[in-house]
Amino acid sequence: MSITIGKYSFEGPYDSTDSLQDRSGVYAILDQRPDGYHLIDVGESSQVKTRVETHDREGCWQRHSLGTLMVAVLYTPHLQQPGRWAIEQEIRRQYNPPCGER
Repeated sequence: MSITIGKYSFEGPYDSTDSLQDRSGVYAILDQRPDGYHLIDVGESSQVKTRVETHDREGCWQRHSLGTLMVAVLYTPHLQQPGRWAIEQEIRRQYNPPCGER
């Protein structure tokens, strides 16, 4: 299962963090609604599962969700933090999600 966000193919979306791994990557928080998926937030981490499970913006995700919160991930084993951040910023500019830095 995968979803395209921008020009990237993310694994998921998943309705739980059970399917995530603590590997480096870019994660997308999505709201599944009857008309499709809406991007609520995007971020990067060296430990995706832990970051999503303990995220300080979870309240923002809940406030902007009208359906079911989901998470998708693009694992980036060959990228360091600056490369992951560049992908995050590219997606953030394209979609302007309501949570996170703008």
